Amino acid sequence: MSERVLIVDDDDALRESLELLLAEEGYEVAAARGAEEALRQAERGGIDVVLCDLRMPGSDGFELLPQLARKLPGATLLLMSAYGNAELAIEALKRGAYDYLAKPFAPSELLLAIRKAKERERLRRANQLLRRDVQRAVGDRPIVGASPAMIGVLETLERAAEFKSTVLLSGESGTGKEVLARAIHAQSPRRDEAFVAINCAAIPEALLESELFGHARGAFTGADRARRGLFVEAHGGTLFLDEIGELPIALQAKLLRVLQEEEVRPVGESKSRRVDVRVIAATVRDLEADVAAGRFREDLYYRLNVLRVHVPPLRERREDIPLLLDHYLAYFREALGRPVREIGDDALAKLAGYRWPGNVRELANVVERAVILAHGEQIGLRELPPEVVGGGDPDGDRSPSHDFSLRRARRAAESELIRHALRATDGNRTHAAKLLGISHRALLYKLKEYGIRD
Repeated sequence: MSERVLIVDDDDALRESLELLLAEEGYEVAAARGAEEALRQAERGGIDVVLCDLRMPGSDGFELLPQLARKLPGATLLLMSAYGNAELAIEALKRGAYDYLAKPFAPSELLLAIRKAKERERLRRANQLLRRDVQRAVGDRPIVGASPAMIGVLETLERAAEFKSTVLLSGESGTGKEVLARAIHAQSPRRDEAFVAINCAAIPEALLESELFGHARGAFTGADRARRGLFVEAHGGTLFLDEIGELPIALQAKLLRVLQEEEVRPVGESKSRRVDVRVIAATVRDLEADVAAGRFREDLYYRLNVLRVHVPPLRERREDIPLLLDHYLAYFREALGRPVREIGDDALAKLAGYRWPGNVRELANVVERAVILAHGEQIGLRELPPEVVGGGDPDGDRSPSHDFSLRRARRAAESELIRHALRATDGNRTHAAKLLGISHRALLYKLKEYGIRD
């Protein structure tokens, strides 16, 4: 089935030429001369992409975009204007547009923008399918993300789920490694058996061996009864070893033996017991550096590192921030029984520009706090923590003036993202524009505006 495009423009000649161009490319086209007619078309539904002019008689494109977004939640909105500049482009994105096209534009530029929109929708739907598969197992902590980085992680883990091979998840604290481990288990043949999790850094070294492998009654002072251990509890299922880099060196050899021999010997017993366990480990540490320094056994590292998956921090997948904000807003609104329905534009800009050193966990906490403090249906700046409102890097030095300029914060965030995209693509502007989700022309405007050289 072909995509349906709605063109909203009061310029009859341009509208008709766009209709002809898109029809020749196989699109089904609808047209409207203004806002009222566009809204009537939207009421009928079935619109995949909207091309909307900025300046029209009556309601302009900025006023129309939010209305179309509400009526066509699955559609991609593209704004067109002959009065293009960087500020208009930013405002268009803020109002819900996916891209901004400055008139006059080449047919190839328009078709590329639509193709990019289709690819974004494909990724979004793929992410929804993956999330649907694991939603039941991870409960109130579903995997939220449609960025290419997270789509790649999810697709890798989906392929790995059906095998027993060990998975090593690396990434900063708060990125959701345990949620991903639960997702692997939920999609695996072991889904009906136990998922057992332990934080290796949270249990004293003297107790950790007994916790993992069990102990016999009387094996040590205080062992008044036998304990099975987590490997036995996870028999037939999955054992998640969080913070594996904190495992004492003395226990690393015993863990290696369990992984190789698939049997455990409880403390104080002379006989071993067979176990069938799929192990998923996670770490925030650089295990390769720990191996080089003698803090982590090399043989255990290679035994765990069968399938290594790095979970990117939130600052490297900023496309997911709005999705996460929407998810946690809906979750805490229901869980806390609060009437909060939306995040105000100023607050959203601050949240999108913040670096999130605590990653998804910090974002969830900030949204929960804001929902509790909100005075009505909208979250504003006063409901956000000072470090978020400050708009800068919370790990860096702040100037004593505490600059709260929204425009400067947005410019700083955009400039940083553009530089990151250019580094990731070795300076290829076309590829960088695709990563940023904007048109090539919009990227050229921003490079000039921010004084960025490749």
